[in-house]
Amino acid sequence: MTFQNNLKFAQKLDKKDVLNKYKSEFIFPKINDKRVIYFTGNSLGLQPKRTKAYVDEVMNDWANLAVEGHFYAEKPWWDYQERFAKPLSKIVGALPSEVTVMNTLTVNLHLLMVSFYQPKGKRYKIICEEKAFPSDQYMFQSQVHFHGYKSEDTIVEIKRREGEHNIRTEDVVAKIKEVGDELALVLIGGVNYYTGQVFDMKTITAAGHEAGAKVGWDLAHAAGNIKLELHDWNVDFAAWCSYKYMNSGPGNASGCFVHEKHHNSNLPRFAGWWGHNKERRFKMEPTFDPVQGAEGWQISNLPVLSLAPYLASVEMFDEIGMDLLIEKRTRITAYLEFILNEIDKEVDSTFEIITPSNPDERGCQLSVLLHGEGRDLFGYLMKSGVIVDWREPNVIRLAPVPLYCSYEDMYHFGQTLKKGILTKLES
Repeated sequence: MTFQNNLKFAQKLDKKDVLNKYKSEFIFPKINDKRVIYFTGNSLGLQPKRTKAYVDEVMNDWANLAVEGHFYAEKPWWDYQERFAKPLSKIVGALPSEVTVMNTLTVNLHLLMVSFYQPKGKRYKIICEEKAFPSDQYMFQSQVHFHGYKSEDTIVEIKRREGEHNIRTEDVVAKIKEVGDELALVLIGGVNYYTGQVFDMKTITAAGHEAGAKVGWDLAHAAGNIKLELHDWNVDFAAWCSYKYMNSGPGNASGCFVHEKHHNSNLPRFAGWWGHNKERRFKMEPTFDPVQGAEGWQISNLPVLSLAPYLASVEMFDEIGMDLLIEKRTRITAYLEFILNEIDKEVDSTFEIITPSNPDERGCQLSVLLHGEGRDLFGYLMKSGVIVDWREPNVIRLAPVPLYCSYEDMYHFGQTLKKGILTKLES
């Protein structure tokens, strides 16, 4: 498709967009009494209007049934999490038995590492990506220290080549082969939070297994954003947050995946009551008998009030399907890229898109490196009703989420960006 940088063309794309109607299902903040253009769904998704009904249902059941809500609520609380299995399995490409919801993202990664990071002898090293999200970095450091190793000897970072913004798949595979039989675990963010690069998870997972290591993925920026086939890729484990592309609310519950090949294994795990055999849970037996599947990694009674907004969003995803979302995501991200390049030419600016241009290597994010404009331009955009994300030292991240961003938004953003650059140049 040949794009055009004008309002009429953008509106034409919106009229053809089968997902455009979903924009009205979300609540937008306002600046100067005008609805914002929202580009930070990769940090916190907007609130779906249907969320309130799901939360109110739990509140009403709590008020009217109290403890009996565990069994007699319209959606009984004791098995509330089971409603996520089928829709989440479609989102991440898994069997329903391989997914569950519990805790929060980093907590789940720590718990999964209990099972999947088992350093022994000379096989103790972990491979991750350079500039992983800080929470992952802290997690790796604390895990290796817990096992009695030093970070500098144990954590191997895949680095970018000199002058490049993204990590090459061949470099990841080469490093896996180099570390070889010293490698215990590969754990990488499926989509890099800073650059928006999507890693070749299938190839990297296969390489990790060939080296004899376990392979897991932090899917914080991937779940609900890109095509995932965790089961078919033979991924050992994964976890993701729900409050970015899946719009479940700040700091909300995490999802996790454990491949079925591990369901009957003797892997160690931290056990709790909620992971115990569901049919015998209330017999209060002294010996842990895990639920078969990912639910066997659950520990505590689940926070139903937190799960309610997540369920509202997951059911929206289920009615749309990932294929439609990805189709629009690909097109609207390409249109945003086109707009950025057009504005760059019009104002002879010095910004650079550091996210891969190949649609197969990116999701719903473009990271823009600012050579000169810096935080002044960020502040101008925010005051002008364009909510974007700033990352040090000088990157603005833009996420045109297909559920609630329109092509007209992309056009208006471009005009605001142009005005902001020109205003700065004139001053």
